[in-house]
Amino acid sequence: MPLGPADGRYLRRAPGSGEPERVIVLHTLGARERRRIGGRRPRAVEEAEEPDPVPTWRATMIRAEPLPDADEAERWLESLRRDADAREAELADALYELNALVRAHRAAAADPYAREVARWHANALRIGYGSGQQVADGRFTAAYDVPEPRGRVRRAETLAPQERLAALLGGSHSAFVAEELVLRARLDLDAGRPREAALQARVALEALLAELPSDAAGEVAGHRDAVAQAANAALDGDPPPELSDAVADAVRAMARTLAAAARRSGAS
Repeated sequence: MPLGPADGRYLRRAPGSGEPERVIVLHTLGARERRRIGGRRPRAVEEAEEPDPVPTWRATMIRAEPLPDADEAERWLESLRRDADAREAELADALYELNALVRAHRAAAADPYAREVARWHANALRIGYGSGQQVADGRFTAAYDVPEPRGRVRRAETLAPQERLAALLGGSHSAFVAEELVLRARLDLDAGRPREAALQARVALEALLAELPSDAAGEVAGHRDAVAQAANAALDGDPPPELSDAVADAVRAMARTLAAAARRSGAS
């Protein structure tokens, strides 16, 4: 699925000061030009054919402020190699920048189908350094592939979504409207958009309270006033930190409540 923005170099400047902060380079790889089929008759086929090559996109996040020299660059890269937390923070910052570009494109092009990307969407993640042109072309003086973060997923956590998916597709269960709304609020929180998260959380909370019986939504009801205050504040700008924290707490509570409701419906 395309990221949305066209191939090219994008300069992001700091709000207010206008100082350059990031250069984001997008480049499409590995796909032949797609030909439009309008005006032609559908072509008959007798069996499934090998699919055409699927395009991939390379997104490179380049800091506008260069490292002082090659020795400092090597020390920086080695420090990230040794420090998993710092490395993950660097990746999270890069992902934030990429998604900010996608969001800007979505607004500029009025394209609702241009969506944020997650870490697991990437075929490869690399951290490295090099000259400006070198890195823009996807090459480095020195770099390394970033491993997946450690952590084991329990078998029950893997099977549960598949069981619910089968139930939803089979028509024995229905998804709650609030589930989609809570996920959108969570995405806004993860993307660092407290204003949108507050507004989305308010709609999600009201939908959840309308869909679930009061005994099942008791924990969520206690967040109603704080979320309403945050949403009202969001009409004028980002809510203050304490209200943004309250929104995050409410979104987590809504996710727990919906998960419990889904389990109950599966057991009934």
